[in-house]
Amino acid sequence: MNQLDQQVARRLTRFYLLALTVIAVLSISGLLFIRHTLNTHYDDSRVVNVAGRQRMLSQRLTKLALLRTAGLSAADSVSFDSLLHTWSQTHMQLRSGVLRMEKEYIVRKSATLDSMFARIDPFFQSMYRSFGQISRSDVPLIEKQEVLKTILRDELPFVQQMNDIVFQFDTESFERVKTLERIEWLLAAATLLTLLIEGIFIFRPVVNYTQHIIRRLDRSEKALQLANGRMEIANQELEATNENLAASNRQLLDTQKELLRATEEKYQLQLAEENIRSAALLEGQEEERRRFARELHDGIGQMLTGLKLHAEKLKSTAVLDEKQRLRFAELCDLIYDIIQTTRQISYNLMPSTLSDFGLGATLHLLADQTARSAGTDVIFDGNRAHKRLSPAMEIGLYRIAQEALHNAVKYAGAKQIRITLQQDNRKLLLAVEDDGKGFSMKALPKKENDSLIVNGLDNMQTRARLLNGDLTITSRANKGTTVKVSVNLSDS
Repeated sequence: MNQLDQQVARRLTRFYLLALTVIAVLSISGLLFIRHTLNTHYDDSRVVNVAGRQRMLSQRLTKLALLRTAGLSAADSVSFDSLLHTWSQTHMQLRSGVLRMEKEYIVRKSATLDSMFARIDPFFQSMYRSFGQISRSDVPLIEKQEVLKTILRDELPFVQQMNDIVFQFDTESFERVKTLERIEWLLAAATLLTLLIEGIFIFRPVVNYTQHIIRRLDRSEKALQLANGRMEIANQELEATNENLAASNRQLLDTQKELLRATEEKYQLQLAEENIRSAALLEGQEEERRRFARELHDGIGQMLTGLKLHAEKLKSTAVLDEKQRLRFAELCDLIYDIIQTTRQISYNLMPSTLSDFGLGATLHLLADQTARSAGTDVIFDGNRAHKRLSPAMEIGLYRIAQEALHNAVKYAGAKQIRITLQQDNRKLLLAVEDDGKGFSMKALPKKENDSLIVNGLDNMQTRARLLNGDLTITSRANKGTTVKVSVNLSDS
């Protein structure tokens, strides 16, 4: 009997170790692949940003060439030769496939991008030679004016084709992200299949073995009832049977403990995997917000600023009548409003004050901006010069406060909102309180157009869990809502 028990135990152990090994390999492979793809996507984002900057540099060079030829002074203090060198060097690096900046970025190009760079190269070479003649002081003015015509002729095709290259870079980067999603689904399916096989070949044999032990106990009990009136030999057999029964009971208890331990380990492994996946997705989202904010600020923002300067220059032209000057003034005001809106969107995506001045200053600025835009009394209660936290913790707490403030303004109809930040060496407490209409946690909105409220609460819960903090939401109808996050800094 002991030999049979050992055989069953060895068999179950082999299957269990095999299942755990497969799950571990799948989990680690998925994490490594996600990390590699995120790094690749960061490189792609940097390449797209630099490629987009080429359009702006060509326009700046054209503007400076035009001002030089016309003999006018420029507000742009950047050296023409330095700007020309940066433009040409970046173009050559993009075409060669290695972008050298603060570090080396690999430019992943397809055959389509190679052909696009081949088509744009004649325009680039023509403009580069023309810019070189503009920068020389020994070239006569008449020749510079002829060269300027060449620049103005080639600038629009260059900018248009460079714009197509930027969009092609972005399209290919998006396709790589979609490939990551498909592989992640395959890894998830493989993990679920492994768990199913584990249930069939491990837990089911354990159940069968337990049923076998129970049947033996039942037979032993019946044998005891039949042996009550027998002689001493029967009593000795009964004692031996009792000993076997005790051994079986101990083995059953050990098996149950092992099963509970295995179940707990599997649960902890799944929980850790879920936390890592959530952290990776949030990190990817924040990185994408940083990239888009940089794109808005460095790309569209710079181009709008250039457009505003051109409009203001045209407004001051003497040949315009008063009506036209009024229209140009309105155009300048409209461009200024667009610039301010673009800056506000870029700031909302990724506030620069968070990395420069910390959480307290950023929350204070968030309260002021919300008060101005929503017409609500928003009060910040806290020290803006707290000890700096890790970047991940600061962005996580900021997003929680941002979501809570958004809900209070949009859904609660609050008239007064208070943001409280308390921090010492061991603990941090962030609270957002409003006097709005409140809600019941048991009666959250069920409509599809209100599902954003539930998603927002889930996002706050996820971010608090990833920070090893506790999030509590207290609300009653017509009594307002309080969102509190408590983080133990001694464990950080």
